[in-house]
Amino acid sequence: MQGKVVVVTGATSGIGESAALQLADLGATVVPVGRDAKRLERVGAELRKRGSEAEPLQADFASQDEVRRLAGDVLERHPRIDVLVNNAGSIFFKRAVSKDGYEMTFAVNHLAPFLLTHLLLAALQRGAPSRIVTTASNAHLRAKIPFDDLQLTRKYSPMGAYGISKLANILFTRALARRLEGKAVSATCLHPGFVRTNFGANNKDMGAVLKAIFRLVSRFARTPEKGAETVIYLATSPELHGESGGYYFDCKPLSPSAAAQDDDAAERLWQVSEQLVGVA
Repeated sequence: MQGKVVVVTGATSGIGESAALQLADLGATVVPVGRDAKRLERVGAELRKRGSEAEPLQADFASQDEVRRLAGDVLERHPRIDVLVNNAGSIFFKRAVSKDGYEMTFAVNHLAPFLLTHLLLAALQRGAPSRIVTTASNAHLRAKIPFDDLQLTRKYSPMGAYGISKLANILFTRALARRLEGKAVSATCLHPGFVRTNFGANNKDMGAVLKAIFRLVSRFARTPEKGAETVIYLATSPELHGESGGYYFDCKPLSPSAAAQDDDAAERLWQVSEQLVGVA
């Protein structure tokens, strides 16, 4: 990865931070992206110790304006990108809406990476052969895209919304891979496993009981380093050259749900997403 530019979102904790540090150890110039300025400063300092000189960039994925500003900041510094890791994500225990008026889980976990990828695609094509890696989850297994109620105004549950967003990540990857055929830019996604992170822990709507349950089950979770292994594999492995559209777990291909293999749904979601983020 020497000399390669890698953008990692959600890089201030958990899987994203571990992936960013490991990629820096491999010689990459890592651009860490996060929402919290203090955490970004800490991760940036650690990356510099490992020889990565890229400037950390701050953005809140609940705002499409911030995603657009982030893309501009990245392109100003790095007109060529070798790898984009779409890792940022969250869960919301009460229904909320983003600054653009969309259901927050869908906005942060799907629409933001959809928009960022679109805005950075020319730079990825300049870096070809390049890769786009998106963190999905097996939380998608029971989900279906509710096209008649994408904003979940009629029925909302935290895990239901999260599962829909992770299904959207997989469908996005499949549709993106088809659009990138012949362009030497691959798109893959992954299930990192159940990882011991701060995911959701700082959510103000998460009750004391849920926090206690999270702490309990986290004792049995894998480390962020283990969760990041497949991210690193998809971002760097020579054996994956030319492979695109797949879903992976523990560095091996994994079949997602039937709903995640529905290419008609993937195309419909793509078209709706274009409208919601204002790109063509």
